[in-house]
Amino acid sequence: MEYTKLGKTGLDVSRICLGCMGFGVAERGHHQWVLDEEHSRPVIKKALELGINFFDTANIYSTGTSEEIVGRALKDYANRDEIVLATKVRFPLRQGPNAGGLSRKAIMTEIDNSLRRLGTDYVDLYQIHRWDYQTPVEETMEALHDVVKAGKVRYIGASAMYAWQFLKAQHTAEIHGWTPFVSMQNHYNLMYREEEREMLPLCKAEKIGVIPYSPLASGRLTRDWSETTHRSETDQVQKSKYDATADADQLVVERVKALAERKGVARVQIAIAWLLHKEPVTAPIIGATKISHLEDAAAALSVTLTPEEISYLEEPYIPHRIVGFD
Repeated sequence: MEYTKLGKTGLDVSRICLGCMGFGVAERGHHQWVLDEEHSRPVIKKALELGINFFDTANIYSTGTSEEIVGRALKDYANRDEIVLATKVRFPLRQGPNAGGLSRKAIMTEIDNSLRRLGTDYVDLYQIHRWDYQTPVEETMEALHDVVKAGKVRYIGASAMYAWQFLKAQHTAEIHGWTPFVSMQNHYNLMYREEEREMLPLCKAEKIGVIPYSPLASGRLTRDWSETTHRSETDQVQKSKYDATADADQLVVERVKALAERKGVARVQIAIAWLLHKEPVTAPIIGATKISHLEDAAAALSVTLTPEEISYLEEPYIPHRIVGFD
């Protein structure tokens, strides 16, 4: 495993991050394809054996049960001081007023709930899951600063928003002397490259760590176009992200397949290697639900792509509508 700093912090993270949305109780969440605790633990353990020290979850994943499963597994298998544990806040876990968002009340409540579910005293990276249009950014940034100063959070990050929103939040923190974001978790892969227009240049200029989610386009980059899985058939979020551009995206998938065959590696290794070659990507978030997914992802670290191969993969891409910001 390779390690690098998260943005301009002193925090060492593995170049592969294990995304934990796939762990939870299916009946309590939005996804029917998640692994229960019995089947999640071997995947988490294997990640640790491969040298992965970076784990990303969220309070909303399977309504808190992802945090519970991840917290118990890491307590049993890992040294907490060596683990970089990330979670998120924004979406409501219940009905009623003050159930979600990024108000001071919501942030103060949800960090304590996440710490309880994770079974830890602190979170290494606390991320806002989306922008909150109903709460002043000053209120959000001050509350995040306060949870850092309280010792409950080490660093803060953001996810999936417009570049102007991210910069506004950073400016708000700067002028008030509050804690700034150190990372951006955004939607970025060979099938969706809209982040290259504004967000990635901004993050590179400001030395913000980039930890892309959906690096394999929900698995579409790793299999034949006609092949389906339980997830692809039931995951409505995936359908909303990619179905509208299927014809153009198929050409990208075919390029990944052809290059993988030419180099004698798995397609997942090509897709992840492409991301690892892009600045300022720190660590793609791999949503592994099988041990083989982790092994293939880790193997991508040894795959080198030439400038010509990168151009070959990128050439069929066409502009996509913006998705994932809501």
